[in-house]
Amino acid sequence: MLWACLLLPHLALDTVLRRHPSPEEPLALVAGPRPRRVLSAVNDAAAARGLHRGQPVAAAEALCEGVRLMDDDPARLARARDFLAAWAYRYSSQVSTALPGAVLLEVQGSLGLFGPWPRFEAALREDLQALGFRHRIALAPSAVGAAVLAAHQDGLAVTSHDALRRALASVPVARARLPGGVALALSRMAVRTLGQVFALPRSALGKRHGVELLDHLDRLLGQAPEVLPLYQPPDVFDAKIELNYDVESSQALLFPLRRLTADLAAYLAGRDGGVARFVLRLGHEDRDDTEVVVGLLAPERQPGMLFELARGRLERVAVPAPVRTLRLVARELPPFVPAARELFEARPQQAVEWPALRERLRARLGNESVYGLDPVADHRPERSFRRREGVAEPPPPAGPAGPRPTWLLHRPIPLRDPAPRLLAGPERIETGWWDGGDVQRDYYVLETSRGQRAWAFCAPGESGPYMLHGWFA
Repeated sequence: MLWACLLLPHLALDTVLRRHPSPEEPLALVAGPRPRRVLSAVNDAAAARGLHRGQPVAAAEALCEGVRLMDDDPARLARARDFLAAWAYRYSSQVSTALPGAVLLEVQGSLGLFGPWPRFEAALREDLQALGFRHRIALAPSAVGAAVLAAHQDGLAVTSHDALRRALASVPVARARLPGGVALALSRMAVRTLGQVFALPRSALGKRHGVELLDHLDRLLGQAPEVLPLYQPPDVFDAKIELNYDVESSQALLFPLRRLTADLAAYLAGRDGGVARFVLRLGHEDRDDTEVVVGLLAPERQPGMLFELARGRLERVAVPAPVRTLRLVARELPPFVPAARELFEARPQQAVEWPALRERLRARLGNESVYGLDPVADHRPERSFRRREGVAEPPPPAGPAGPRPTWLLHRPIPLRDPAPRLLAGPERIETGWWDGGDVQRDYYVLETSRGQRAWAFCAPGESGPYMLHGWFA
């Protein structure tokens, strides 16, 4: 087996910064009991002002006026770790978050799908950078070994047990994830690196530091099986952004909305699925949440389309009160089937595919304004179709006796042309006596004096006047 470790040394801070509208401003996370709260992490802008980890809050506020302080929330950290595990699930079916601050995935079975490790590693780094997480990556035959190597040197990749032993030999014992206080005890014995630990007699190590150390070293070297709890993706996507300020315009919600839809797309890619419906919940301080429902005719998972659809729906909603939180909940997650594409596609670069255009129109104009038509077994043109809301393709109807226009008027009107030219016809339609809608018409294809092609009818056996019923493209 080959394990890749995605070490996330700034996970708690990155989780906040990636959703913050102004990450370049001084920001720090705060932890500890209320009387003695200290900074647990600071961004680059805060560090440039002299703030650092472990600094008391009072000293930080005195040193950097206007610094934004946020609680170091363990629940938020756990949600971020689960989100990254859901994203990593697209690359491997064996994903674990058992080690703190890291996501582990078994990649040997995925190399045939995603290419050799350098290409695979580049894809992981590109995704993590787009998601806004700083990272270190290493590859090794053991999960713990990969985690230790990632902390020691970014980009290390070893594929054999002998190479793993040589790579671990230079790792300081303080970074070897040794159990309990073993690292401190070894350092007091002037044992500084794992190479020195490997050179010590195994029996003496076991007597002095216990069997737990020997088991850890065996797992580190890939000589003992590793039992890791594996991640299982949930059936619901639920993410929320705390805005920490009042938002009264839907335009100001676009930044957090883009991040939420991008996270939803990453989650769907990990499941290899799509979303058919999701809900935006705008949280207010003194009233119930405002719900914005985004329904799709077909499952989608492209981040750009999800954002555009949610944006279109959000812009049509009047925000009744200042918004403090933005939450996205998706429960209808059916399988995703990409639209069939040709090998050599001739679609222009700026053209929009029909499914994307259809969903954008529904978001902008409303569900009732965009619909399909199903054929009906009735020869009367005005009754030969019915409105359809879904996307299931109906079976092709039997072809009509004559040509049919692409634009059928809601009701026939007199054709105002002094001398139309006859192109085809007549086609007689005489039906409907059983339901009170009896029609007797002779239809013709006509060309007007302006060159337009019209579909018009008159009474049977007569040559006018004509009633216009449709236009040909």
